[in-house]
Amino acid sequence: MIDIDDITLNDTVPNYITPNDMALNDKTQQSISAAKLSSLPDEELQRFESISKDIEVLLHASEAPLTATVLKKHLALSTKELKQALALLQTRLDTGVLSLYETASGYRLQIADGYSALIQTVFPQRQERLSQALLETLSVIAYKQPVTRSDIEYVRGVTLSSNILRQLFDKGWVKEDGYKETLGRPALLHTTPQFLDAFGLSDLDELPPMPDMNAIKAMS
Repeated sequence: MIDIDDITLNDTVPNYITPNDMALNDKTQQSISAAKLSSLPDEELQRFESISKDIEVLLHASEAPLTATVLKKHLALSTKELKQALALLQTRLDTGVLSLYETASGYRLQIADGYSALIQTVFPQRQERLSQALLETLSVIAYKQPVTRSDIEYVRGVTLSSNILRQLFDKGWVKEDGYKETLGRPALLHTTPQFLDAFGLSDLDELPPMPDMNAIKAMS
C-alpha cells in the first residue's frame, strides 16, 4: 500500500502540473510584444499604458478571472489592442511581486511563485494540504482522461478510496461525463475548468510530460 503523507499544494504543484515553463515562455512572448510597443509614438504608448492600468484595476477588483471577451467589451478593445496592453502590464508586473496568468476561465493576478516559501512560513494555515494519494489520482485523471475508477486503480496499483474521489468532486476539479461501454458501464471521469484554474492552466495542452508514478511515490 502507498502511505498517504500530507504535502502542501505549493510544494507539489511545481513538480507535476503547474505551467511554470509555459508561463516563462508566455512572458518571453509578452516581452517581445512590449518591446515592439516601445517604438510607438509617445501618445500611442501612453494610451496603451493607460489601458494596461485599467486592466490591472479590473483584475484586482474581480473575485474571479476575467476573460478576454469581457476585457475587450468593457474597455472597447480589439484583440490586438488587448494583447498589446497585456504585454505592457506584464512588463510592469515583472518589477513587482505579482504575475499575470491566463487560465481556462480568463486572466488573473497572483503572487509570483518565488514568494511561496515566505507565505508558507508566515501563514502556514493558508496552505492547502493535498495527500499523495489525491495527487496521484488527480494526475491519472488529468493525463489519461476519460478514465474509470478501475483505470485509476490499475495505474496506481492500489484500491481507490471513495474519500479521495469525494474530495476531488467537492473541489470541483473532477466530474463524471459519460459511461464506458463495458460491463457495468462505469462512469468516465474528466477534469473541469476549475481544475485548470486551480493549477494556473488555460488548456490541458499546457500539462508537462506525464509524471512517473514511482517518482511521485518516492517523494513521500
